[in-house]
Amino acid sequence: MAGRNFRKSILLLLAFYNISSVFAIEVCSNTILPGSKGDQGEVGDEGDVGRLGKTGPPGHRGLPGENGEKGEPGRMGKMGPAGERGEKGARGIDGPSGLKGKAGTTCDCGRYRKVVGQMDINIGRLKNAVKFVKNVILGIKETEEKLYLLVKDARRYRDALMNCKLRGGTLAMPKTIDTNTLLTSYVSEAGLTHVFIGLQPAETGGGYAYADGSPLRNSTVWGLEVPTEVSSNSCVQMGSNGAWSQVKCDIGKYFICEFSKK
Repeated sequence: MAGRNFRKSILLLLAFYNISSVFAIEVCSNTILPGSKGDQGEVGDEGDVGRLGKTGPPGHRGLPGENGEKGEPGRMGKMGPAGERGEKGARGIDGPSGLKGKAGTTCDCGRYRKVVGQMDINIGRLKNAVKFVKNVILGIKETEEKLYLLVKDARRYRDALMNCKLRGGTLAMPKTIDTNTLLTSYVSEAGLTHVFIGLQPAETGGGYAYADGSPLRNSTVWGLEVPTEVSSNSCVQMGSNGAWSQVKCDIGKYFICEFSKK
C-alpha cells in the first residue's frame, strides 16, 4: 500500500515537472524570441480624401517674367499747367525784304494840330470846372488816393456810417498825421468844433479800431484825456484843433466821409 502511494507521488511529480517546463518554454518563446517575418500583405483600397490642411508659408519670390506686349495708347489726358518760360533763343536769319508799299497821301498836319490844340483847351477847362465843383460847391478835400466830403447833417454814429456807405464810401479814417492835418483844416474852415470820424470800439481786445476793422495806428493825436476804458457806446470825434476825444455814439454830429479814387 505504501509502495503504491509512493509510485503515484513520483508520477505526479514527473507530470508536474513536464507541464512546468512546457509552460516556461512557451512563455519565453512568446515574449523574448521574435517570430519569423510574415509575407507582405495585399495593397488595401484607396482611402477617402482627407480634410484640407492649413495654408503653408509663402514660397520664395520667383524670377521676373518676360515683358508683355505693348498695349494700345490710352486716351489723351488733361492739359497740365504751363511750364516756366524758357530762355530767349538766338536771333534767326533776316528774311527777304517786303514789297514796296504804295505812296501815301499828303498829311494836312496843320489842321490836325489845330484840332488837337482845341481839345487840350477844352480838357483844361473841364478839369477846372470839375475842380470848382469839388472844392467850391461840394467843399471836397483830396489827396493822391482819397477824397473827403464834410456832411453838415447831424446824425448818430451808426447813421453817419450808413450814410457814407450809401454814398459809396465810409467814415473818414485819419491813419496818418498828414491826413489828420488835412481833415483838421477842413473842420476849421467850416467853422465847426467837432465831427465824427471813423473810429469805433474794437470787437476784440478792447480799445478802438478803424471803421474798416483795421487796428488803430495813429494814436498820438488824442487830446488831454487819453481813453483808458472803452465802452460799447464810446465813439471818437475830431476837433478843429485836430485832437481826438471820446464822445457818446448816440449823439448827433456832423461827419466826414472818405472815398477812394481807385
